[in-house]
Amino acid sequence: MQTDPRALALRYLITRLRVRAHALRSADKELGALSLEWVAIAIVLVTAALALAAFLTGKISDLEKLIPS
Repeated sequence: MQTDPRALALRYLITRLRVRAHALRSADKELGALSLEWVAIAIVLVTAALALAAFLTGKISDLEKLIPS
């Protein structure tokens, strides 16, 4: 069994994709549907990640200027 975190994460994501694809192909359309709450949570998480990336990029740029050439 692999213990590499990247391999475990990749295997988990592939499994989730297979489950989601199976749910979408099934006769029960409610099984594969995303609820409004999950869509809202995803939007909030993506927005927070983008804001954090912009903030950290600015901070790293400021710190890089302090390094003598």
